[in-house]
Amino acid sequence: MPQAQYFDEMGARDTPRAVYAQVARWLAEAPAQLLESRRLQAELMFRRMGITFAVYGDNEATERLIPFDIVPRVIGRSEWNALEKGLVQRVKALNMFLADVYGKGDILRAGVVPSELVYRNAAFRPEMVGVPVPHGVYVQIAGIDIVRVDERDFYVLEDNARTPSGVSYMLENREAMMRLLPDLFAEHRVSPVEAYPNELRACLKSLAPRGAGADSVIVVLTPGQFNSAYYEHSFLADKLGVELVEGRDLFVRDEEVYMRTTQGPKRVDVIYRRVDDDFLDPLAFRPDSELGVPGLMAAYQAGNVTLANAVGTGVADDKAIYTYMPEIIRFYLGEDALLKNVPTWRCREPDSLKYVLEHLGELVVKEVNGSGGYGMLVGPHAAKDEIAAFARKLEHDPDNFIAQPTLALSTCPTSTPEGLASRHVDLRPFVLTGADGSRVVPGGLTRVALKEGSLVVNSSQGGGTKDTWVVDDPVAV
Repeated sequence: MPQAQYFDEMGARDTPRAVYAQVARWLAEAPAQLLESRRLQAELMFRRMGITFAVYGDNEATERLIPFDIVPRVIGRSEWNALEKGLVQRVKALNMFLADVYGKGDILRAGVVPSELVYRNAAFRPEMVGVPVPHGVYVQIAGIDIVRVDERDFYVLEDNARTPSGVSYMLENREAMMRLLPDLFAEHRVSPVEAYPNELRACLKSLAPRGAGADSVIVVLTPGQFNSAYYEHSFLADKLGVELVEGRDLFVRDEEVYMRTTQGPKRVDVIYRRVDDDFLDPLAFRPDSELGVPGLMAAYQAGNVTLANAVGTGVADDKAIYTYMPEIIRFYLGEDALLKNVPTWRCREPDSLKYVLEHLGELVVKEVNGSGGYGMLVGPHAAKDEIAAFARKLEHDPDNFIAQPTLALSTCPTSTPEGLASRHVDLRPFVLTGADGSRVVPGGLTRVALKEGSLVVNSSQGGGTKDTWVVDDPVAV
């Protein structure tokens, strides 16, 4: 597609949108060598801090630096306030949906969501049926992926309800911007993100089991240093002021979880786990798992430990369930969804499958349980043999796919080795839900597709990140 079809969030250089006026002026006045210098300084800073992630392929992992772009993405306060309301509404409905499908199943009996999409879903955990969770909160930390297509419209691209990642980059990006561009930062009233660790800690403590008391013990459970997001796990444990543990550091006795310490066993009340369901407990799930804690599910089912996010939340971020979110919101809240879904074809439905097969070259097709930009087809950018191969996959297993139009994702000015250029972006705001409701960190993580023309923003596919500034709306003169 021609670049002119995309909404550029800054606007034209000579007539920028008002919210971008100061950034546009700074970009116009800054020498090209300054931008390149700051870009290289940011890379060096992140490399020294060890901010890397692992990319797996060819039977081995490669450590990579996620590129950071120093040109901020700017969102006005009124735009953000509308987004925030929609995010809170959506996460509330997700929690109600999970409580229902693991409880009475009203939405399934009503036929709003087909029961086979839940009960045949690989992420559905029968072990959670009838298990109460504190305050009915299954998704304590949600990452909702948002895309923008024009001046007014934001769409939800994906719900991440299992173990959403990226918050460490949101925090480190802000630190980098304050160091590298202090003058530009000082010209704006940017909403702070530094309170996120305190907000997360308060959220987790509010959901501790009964009897835990004010001194409830929180830990971050990681699969270990070879996990692609290990940096984030250690970063969050440090910021929260809690222990980073692996499965071998914990044990269960009398349906209570304990941490091994040099002073002896210490009871654990809340586990912010970054280990997938399958590997959490070899007695309940995969018996070959060496990452989990034997007996953890028994302690969880007994109500003696809180897991964040809850076991079984993967049902809610399945891409097939995503297509029913407007109906889910209406069923539980009696309201229309404030944030739109991307129009989606469910390939499990014969008419939709027929349309998708006939228009594969125009659509984006995704696996319902896929993530990270893997297992998808971007039709307009795919070769004929790729499209033909994907058509065979669809015909063989249509239930495993959904399809969406190729959205005209908005662009933002981005610093590249060749100079300033427009690149496509999305946004992952983080929603925290505790006993007293939900709160949203103002801004979230902007991901940017650094390859010219690419719509894939995932870091594993060559994407980078930006700092996201929520600023006061410009005063009309």
